Amino acid sequence: MASQILLLSIPLLFFSLLAYASFFTSFAYSAVRAEVANGRKEAEALLEWKVSLDNRSQTLLSSWAGDSPCNWVGISCDKSGSVTNISLPNSSLRGTLNSLRFPSFPNLINLILHNNSLYGSIPSHIGNLIRLDLSLNTISGNIPPEVGKLVSLYLLDLSNNNLSGGLPTSIGNLSNLSFLYLYGNELSGFIPREVGMLEHLSALQLLHNNFEGPIPASIGNMKSLTSLLLSFNYLTGTIPASLENLGNLTTLDLSSNHLTGTIPASLGNLENLTVLYLSSNNLTGTIPSSLGNLENLTGLYLSSNNLTGTIPASLGNLENLTALYLSSNNLTGTIPASLGNLRSLSRLDLGNNNFFGPIPPEMNNLTHLYLLQIDSNRLSGNLPRDVCLGGLLSYFAAFENYFTGPIPKSLRNCSSLLRLRLERNQLGGNISEALGTHPHLNYMDLSDNELYGELSLKWEQFNNLTTFKISGNKISGEIPAALGKATHLQALDLSSNQLVGRIPNELGNLKLIKLELNDNKLSGDIPFDVASLSDLERLDLAANNFTATILKQLGKCSKLIFLNISKNRFAGSIPAEIGSLQSLESLDLSWNSLMGGIAPELGQLQRLEFLNLSYNMLSGLIPTSFSRLPGLTKVDVSYNKLEGPIPDIKAFREAPFEAIRNNTNLCGNATGLEACSALMKNKTERKKGPEVVFLTVFSLLGSLLGLIVGFLIFFQSRRKKRLVETPQRDVSVRWCPGGDLRYEDIIEATEEFDSKYCIGTGGYGVVYKAVLPSEQVLAVKTFHQTPEVEMSNFKAFRSEIDVLMGIRHRNIVKLYGFCSHAKHSFLVYEFVERGSLRKVLNDEEQAAKMDWDKRMNLIEGVANALSYMHHDCSPPIIHRDISSNNVLLDSEYEAHVSDFGTARLLMPDASNWTSFAGTFGYTAPELAYTMKVDEKCDVYSFGVLTLEVMMGKHPGDFISSLMLSASTSSSSPIGHNTVLKDVLDQRLPPPENELADGVAHVAKLAFACLQTDPHYRPTMRQVSTELTTRWPPLPKLFSTMELEDIMVHRNVIG
Repeated sequence: MASQILLLSIPLLFFSLLAYASFFTSFAYSAVRAEVANGRKEAEALLEWKVSLDNRSQTLLSSWAGDSPCNWVGISCDKSGSVTNISLPNSSLRGTLNSLRFPSFPNLINLILHNNSLYGSIPSHIGNLIRLDLSLNTISGNIPPEVGKLVSLYLLDLSNNNLSGGLPTSIGNLSNLSFLYLYGNELSGFIPREVGMLEHLSALQLLHNNFEGPIPASIGNMKSLTSLLLSFNYLTGTIPASLENLGNLTTLDLSSNHLTGTIPASLGNLENLTVLYLSSNNLTGTIPSSLGNLENLTGLYLSSNNLTGTIPASLGNLENLTALYLSSNNLTGTIPASLGNLRSLSRLDLGNNNFFGPIPPEMNNLTHLYLLQIDSNRLSGNLPRDVCLGGLLSYFAAFENYFTGPIPKSLRNCSSLLRLRLERNQLGGNISEALGTHPHLNYMDLSDNELYGELSLKWEQFNNLTTFKISGNKISGEIPAALGKATHLQALDLSSNQLVGRIPNELGNLKLIKLELNDNKLSGDIPFDVASLSDLERLDLAANNFTATILKQLGKCSKLIFLNISKNRFAGSIPAEIGSLQSLESLDLSWNSLMGGIAPELGQLQRLEFLNLSYNMLSGLIPTSFSRLPGLTKVDVSYNKLEGPIPDIKAFREAPFEAIRNNTNLCGNATGLEACSALMKNKTERKKGPEVVFLTVFSLLGSLLGLIVGFLIFFQSRRKKRLVETPQRDVSVRWCPGGDLRYEDIIEATEEFDSKYCIGTGGYGVVYKAVLPSEQVLAVKTFHQTPEVEMSNFKAFRSEIDVLMGIRHRNIVKLYGFCSHAKHSFLVYEFVERGSLRKVLNDEEQAAKMDWDKRMNLIEGVANALSYMHHDCSPPIIHRDISSNNVLLDSEYEAHVSDFGTARLLMPDASNWTSFAGTFGYTAPELAYTMKVDEKCDVYSFGVLTLEVMMGKHPGDFISSLMLSASTSSSSPIGHNTVLKDVLDQRLPPPENELADGVAHVAKLAFACLQTDPHYRPTMRQVSTELTTRWPPLPKLFSTMELEDIMVHRNVIG
C-alpha cells in the first residue's frame, strides 16, 4: 500500500517542482526586465541633465552615451545595475541641477559635485542621500527646508557658494549627520537652537557667513563635536558656558565676531582642545588661568580684544603650544618667566599691549621661534640674548619699546632672518659689529636708536634686501659705494645721521623707489646716475650741503611723487624739466640760492599739492600757468623778489601772510596784500590818451561781438528741439574743466535713459552707455531715487565732485562730470571697453586670454590706484567697495578702478562711518564689530581681489581658513599640504621662471592684506611698492610651493 502511494506521489512532486521552477523563472525574468527598464530610466535622466549643461561640460562627459550608465565616468552602480553614486568633483561642469530628475534614482546615496561651476538653486527633492557635497560652486538661493527629510544623511557640504537666507530648523531632523560644512556663503539670521539635536555631529563649520545673534546654548548638547568653527560672522552675546560639555572638541574658532563678556574659565576643562581661536572680538576681563590645563593645546589666539590683567603663569604649562597670539589687547604687567617652558613655541606675538619691564632670561629657552613680536609695549632692558640661537627666526619685531644695550650677537649671523624691526628704541653699539650675513633678509628698520659707526658691511651678501632704514641714529663716515651691490634694494633711508662726503654713483645701479638722505652733512652735487633713477617716487636730500645747480635729469624721474632738496646751497634757475614730473605731489626747493624767474612749466604739475619756493632769490611774475593747478592746497613763496598778481586759485587766496610776505611787489586777493587794481591805479592814470582810446574802442568792439554771438546762440537754441521739458535753469551741472559735455547730449544719446542702453546695475543706480555726436563714448551712472540719496548739502556735494573730477590716474576711471535735474541725477565717466573683471573671469575665452603677465599687471594697476587714492589725494579717498565688479578692464586688460567715492558722494554726512560698506565676500572682518571704514578695509578687499584674479574665481574657502592654517593642527579646511599651483586658475598653464617668482610673491602679498587685525595689514603704498620690486628668487621650486610657505600670520612689512 505504501509503495503504491509513493508511486502516485512521484509524478505529483515532479509536476509541483516544474510549476515552481516555471514561476521563479518568470519572476526572475520579470525582475531582470525591471532592472533593465530602471537602468534605461536612469540613463535617460542622466543624459537629460548632460544636455542641460554647457557645451564644454558635455564634451567632458563624452562617455555618457547609450543606456548603460554604470560604465560612464563619475557613475557607480550596485549589483543590480542601479546608480548609487554620482561623483564628478573638480570637473569644470557648468549648469544647474534643475534638469537632474532625482526621483529617477531610487538607490542614489552619494552626490559629489564639489569644485565645479554649478549655479542656480538646490532642488527641494533630492532623494535619500548619505553624502551630499555641492561645495565650491556658485549655487544661490535658500537651503530648502526639505533637506531635513534626508534622515540618512552623513555628510552635508554646501560650503563656498552664494547661499542666502537662514539655516532651516529642519536641520535638526538629520539624526545621522556627522559633518555639516556651510562656511563661505551669505547665510544670515540666528543659528537655530535645533542644531543642538545633532548628537552625532562631529564637525559644525559655519564660518564666513552673516549669522547674527547669540551662540545657541544647545550646542552644548552635541557631545560628539570635535570641530566648531563659527568665525567671521556677526554673532553677539557671550560665549555660552554650555560649551564646557563638549569634551571631544579639538578645534574651537569663534574669532572675528563681536562677542562680549569674559572668556569662560570652564573652557579649561576641554582637555582634548588643540586650537582655540577667540581673536577679533570685544571680549573683556582677564585670561583665565584655567587655560593652562589644556595640555594638548597647540594654538592659542586671543589677539584684538579688550583683555586686561596679566599673562597667567599657568600658560607655561602648555608644553605642546606652537603658536601664542595675545597682541592688540590691554594686557599689562611683566612677561612671566614661565613662558620659557614653551619649548615647542614657534610663533609668539605679544605686540601692542602695555607690558613693561625686562624680557625674562628664560625666554632664551625658546629656540624654535619662527616669529617673535613684542613691539609697541613699554618693555625695557636688553633684547633676548639668544633670540636666534635655534637658527629658525624669520620675523622679529621689537619696535616702539625702551630697549637699551646692543643688538644681540645671535642676530649677527641669523641667516634665517626675513624681516627685522627694532626702530624707536634706545639700542646702542657699533652697527658694523651688530650685523653680519643675512642672505634672506628683505626688510630691516633700525631707525631712531643710538647706533653709531660706519656702514661698512658686506652689502653684496644682502642680496634680498628691499628696505633698509637706519634714520635717526649717529651713523658717521661716507655712504659706502658697496651699497650698490644690494641689488634688490628699493627703499633706503639714511636720514638724520652724521654722514659726510658725496652720494656714491653706484646708488644709480639700484632700482630705488625711495631715497631719503636728508639731515646729514653730505656735500657735492647730485650724481647724474642717481638723478636718473626712473623708478624713484620719493627723493629727500634736504638739510645737507649740496651745491651746484639742480640737475635737469630729475625731469626723467617720471614716477617721482615727493621731491625735497630744501636747505642746501643749490644755485641757478629752476629747471623747466621739473614740469615733466606729472606724478609729483610735493615739491620743496626752499632755503637755497635759486634765482631767475619761476619756470612756467611748473604749472603742468597737475597733481601738485604742496609747493615751497621760499627763501630763495626768485624774481619776476608768478606764472599764469599756476592757475591750472587745481589740486594745490599749500604754497609758500615768501622771501623772494616776486611781483605782480598772485594766481587766482584757492591755495594762494587762502595762504597765510607768512607764505607770501617779503617779496618785491605781490598783489591780489590774499591776506596782507593790496588789491592789484589799487596797486596799479597810479600807473593807469598816467597812461596817455591813445592808450585810453584803444582800451575803450577794444571794449566796445568786444561788447558788440559778444552781443552778436549771444543773438546767434539765442536764435539757434530756439530752433533746436528739446528732449527735456524741464527748463534748463532747473539743471545743475558740474563738468570737468575744458570739457564740452552738455546735458542735452547725454539725454539725447541715451534717449532719456532707455533700457536698451543699459550696460549694468549697482547698489546706487543704473549705468548706461552714451555715444555722443562727437563719437565720444561715455558711461553714465544714474542714481536710484531713495531717501538715502539726498543731496541737501549741495555745496559740500559739489566740492566732493570737484575733488573727484581732479583725480587723474591711469588706473582710475575718469569722472567727467555730474548733473542734478528734477528728473535725472547722474555721474558721467569714461567708458572702459571690456567691462568688469568679474565678467571677464566668468567668460572662458576672455579668461584664457588673460595670461599671468596680464594678471600681474592688472593687480599692480589696482594697487597703484588705491595707493594714489589713499596716500596721494588730500583728503585721502577710501573706495569702500573694491570688488571684481568695480574693476574695469580696457582692451589691453589694464585695470581701471571705478565707483570710487560713490558712497561718500551720496551720503556726505557719513564721513568715514557708514552702516554698510562694500560687497559681501570682499568686506574686512572688522566691520563685523565696528562700522568705521578706513584705508585698511580697502587693503583687505584688495587681498580678496588679488586671490580672485590668481584663482579665477572668488577665494572664499582659502580666506575662511587663513587663521586655521597658522596652526600646526590638521583641522584646517585648507590644509598644510595644499600646493600653490593647484589653487591657481587651471585655465592657464602654470607660470614659469621669473613669472612664477612673481605669482608666488603676489600671493604672499595677498595673504598679508587678508590678516584679521587691520593694524597688521600693509598700507596700499607698501603693497604698490612691493609689486614694483624685482621678484626675489623662490626658496624652493614653484611646483612644490605650499600655501603655508607664503602665508603671513602678522604683518611686519613696516
